[in-house]
Amino acid sequence: MSIGELIARARRLAAHEGRWMASLGMWATRRAHGVGDEDVAVGYARAQASTMYGMVFFFAIETVGVSFMLAAHPVAHLVMLLLDLYTVFLVLGLHAAAVTRPHVVRPGELRVRRGARLDLRIPLDRIESVRHDLRFPGANRSEDGVLDVAVASQTSITVTLTEPVTAVDLWGRGTQVRTVRCHADDPRTAVAAIRKLLPAEA
Repeated sequence: MSIGELIARARRLAAHEGRWMASLGMWATRRAHGVGDEDVAVGYARAQASTMYGMVFFFAIETVGVSFMLAAHPVAHLVMLLLDLYTVFLVLGLHAAAVTRPHVVRPGELRVRRGARLDLRIPLDRIESVRHDLRFPGANRSEDGVLDVAVASQTSITVTLTEPVTAVDLWGRGTQVRTVRCHADDPRTAVAAIRKLLPAEA
């Protein structure tokens, strides 16, 4: 990997860090990112909430325990305290990003997101079909042309396209996809909202 590629990846990682940090502020003030007054926000974070809160509790307990263990070693104590606090805020930030960056349905576009990591815009005129379709995709299974945007290891909506769109991952790699599977807290309502705005021929 070249120096230029490493710098580009570092910049994308820094941008991701900035997005989840900003999401904490939006979450605290009950604001959503990129959702207009006429848009339909489709939440998907509910399925992972218990897991994320459990992780925060575990890391918080670990932070207290390690602080007591390293109390006699000030430098090590400070380093570990900063790392542990960062981890707690990271987990909270990732969940906050999922809460404040929902999928969005608006005239002409379906916006599929995964927290601060993925933001895929699908023109509605490229959608062939959309349906409620509960799946549990395996971590090691992949299909050509299929993007699984799973939450808590599940997807509940399948969107089939007439022509591919490009999904860009955290590192800037683009993949052509013709089927997108994502999760929604209320998939049937989300499917109805999408179908309502589809062109008549779809």
